[in-house]
Amino acid sequence: MGSLKVKILFLLLLATKIVFGAITPANTILEKDNINLAFPQDSIRWADYYYNIQRFEDAIRLYGKGLEQKGVNKSKFLKKLALSQAGLRNTEKSIEYIESYLLQEFNTDFLNHEGFDDIRDTYLYKAVLEKYTPNLSFWSFFYLFVAFIGFYTVLMLNFNKKIRLSARLLISGFIFIHSFFIFHIGLVISNYQFEYPHSYLMSTCFSFLYGPLLYLYFKKVVHKHSFKYSDILHLLPTVLFLIYIVPIYALSTSDKLSLMLSRVQKGLNPSDSEQLVTIVLLKLTSLIVYGFFIRKLYLDSSKRNGTEKSNSVWQRNLYHIHFLYILSYAIYGILIGNSISSGFFYHFQLGSMALMVLYIGYSANIQPSVFNGVISYTNRLFPKYEKSGLTASLSLELKNHLEYLFKDEKIYKENDISLEMVAHKLNTSRHNASQVINEHFKVSFHELVNKYRIEEAKKILTDDQQRNLNIIDIAYEVGYNNKVTFNKAFKKDTQLTPSQFQRLTPQIQA
Repeated sequence: MGSLKVKILFLLLLATKIVFGAITPANTILEKDNINLAFPQDSIRWADYYYNIQRFEDAIRLYGKGLEQKGVNKSKFLKKLALSQAGLRNTEKSIEYIESYLLQEFNTDFLNHEGFDDIRDTYLYKAVLEKYTPNLSFWSFFYLFVAFIGFYTVLMLNFNKKIRLSARLLISGFIFIHSFFIFHIGLVISNYQFEYPHSYLMSTCFSFLYGPLLYLYFKKVVHKHSFKYSDILHLLPTVLFLIYIVPIYALSTSDKLSLMLSRVQKGLNPSDSEQLVTIVLLKLTSLIVYGFFIRKLYLDSSKRNGTEKSNSVWQRNLYHIHFLYILSYAIYGILIGNSISSGFFYHFQLGSMALMVLYIGYSANIQPSVFNGVISYTNRLFPKYEKSGLTASLSLELKNHLEYLFKDEKIYKENDISLEMVAHKLNTSRHNASQVINEHFKVSFHELVNKYRIEEAKKILTDDQQRNLNIIDIAYEVGYNNKVTFNKAFKKDTQLTPSQFQRLTPQIQA
């Protein structure tokens, strides 16, 4: 009888457990504060259960254990931990898990989850949104706008075949690397670089081209430099840098994304290299060295007489804006080198680059002649040259070069001088040489030669006060082949024969 009572009592207790749900899922044992799990999937069930009934502390305990399991997808646990901490209003902890999740699986849509509503208005959560989600601010929009203006200018310059090829390639290349860098910065500060990881360091490869391109451009337009194979040496620093940086460009999308995210979570600029200080200092060195050479070319150009005003203003502004960029970048480099936040000077150097892009874009549209040939030169005094391909800037360059040949090299003394010879020395066509002489000197080629020869002869006769020189010797000295032609040209210019001028010179001087 007693044994029967014990059995009935046991059955009643068992029925009570079943009715009131006190029996746990299979293969689990509940203790007071800890849950020993036989299978990981049971931990997920219990964690999700606690999360759904908003027992966040219990859910966090179980999600944390699940996160420690090997071979599991950590993304789900990190998301749930972030949401559970947000449910408890532990903003800092929630953000830690958010950033860990983004390193595992970059999906910023998760930040819009309703589970973050309790912390959405906090400063820390807004900071996370600002760091990772795409957003267009005034500065990002401005930089992207300037970059597209630059790209348009590059296309416009390169499609204009009236600009000489070498000058066209140099100035368009110079403006392209500025525009590309500004475009890259626009992606960075708007957070779109996380959406396109292959944009990582994409403009850094041009770091050592700013100085060489502008230097070679100035050398071309100021000294009419003809390029040689030795000029390729200016590209050597860029080639060496490419060898260093190409392995970084070859990284996978996930590796580049991890690099950027790890940098931003350390409070660093995600678009910079780990060797930022070294690259900045090397680039600054390049800018300063080439800046010195560019300054010499600019000063040489500014001292020349007869330079067209628009060209002179163009070169001056180009020179000053570039040196403003060097100055701002030097300050930026000093701050970076001393681990000081660049702040204002980060945007100051970008603003200098943007100013360069906008100025060249303006010049290309408003004053295209400064690019050497956007507008064809016309002259009503010489209608036969109306359809000539000679441009205003090229015409002026040829005129200056011609003056140098006559005044400094004194080519008029060569007795076999011809228009073809002069055209060859000017590196232009016979037609262009004739046009330059007619338009700028208002005389024919032979009249110009005679003018310089007679002036030289008068100087020789004036200096020969002892009359030691024969007239025929003077004729040969200034380039004439015979005395008759010399006498005729001399009398036409002075109304005197050379002998008469020689006799009268002492009286005139007295």
